[in-house]
Amino acid sequence: MLELGVLITTQKAAAVLSGSKDSGSPTACSNMDEILNQLGGLVLGSVPTVVLFLLLVIAYGLLVRRPLDRVLAERRARTTGAVELAREAISAAEAKTAAYEDRLRKAKTEIYNAREKRLKLWLAERDQALVEARSVTTEKVQAAKVEIDQSMSVARRQLEEMSDELSDQIMRAVMPAEARPEAAQ
Repeated sequence: MLELGVLITTQKAAAVLSGSKDSGSPTACSNMDEILNQLGGLVLGSVPTVVLFLLLVIAYGLLVRRPLDRVLAERRARTTGAVELAREAISAAEAKTAAYEDRLRKAKTEIYNAREKRLKLWLAERDQALVEARSVTTEKVQAAKVEIDQSMSVARRQLEEMSDELSDQIMRAVMPAEARPEAAQ
């Protein structure tokens, strides 16, 4: 059936190529038959080549293409798996880095807080020592003032006693004994 369609198409093509308007002439028919016979022989000769080509394509698909596709898919899966593992490792490393930075930040904060606490304690101890020193100094100053006041009152009494004696001695030395007020009594 296929050959008949090819023959009819071939005859029409030959008639167009020959340019003859009389396709029913004996020479035209013999030329046409000759072309058709040659064409049929070519088609018939190409059938084994087509069959071999189809067998080659099927063999390529079975022997080369399918194993190659399998290997490439496996390779792609391994590559994808390795990339996923690398991404997981990177995310784990980033998580560890973030945790380390967080612990480092907390440690720095603790050290800073401990330092501030220690500094406040030292300042409080210094302030306490200053208060104690001031109170001791104030007590000593008060005691010294009391002592000075006592010494001053003793010195005043002594001066008053001495001034009476001195005035008596001066009067005795300067005034004759008869002119003294003591003698008049």
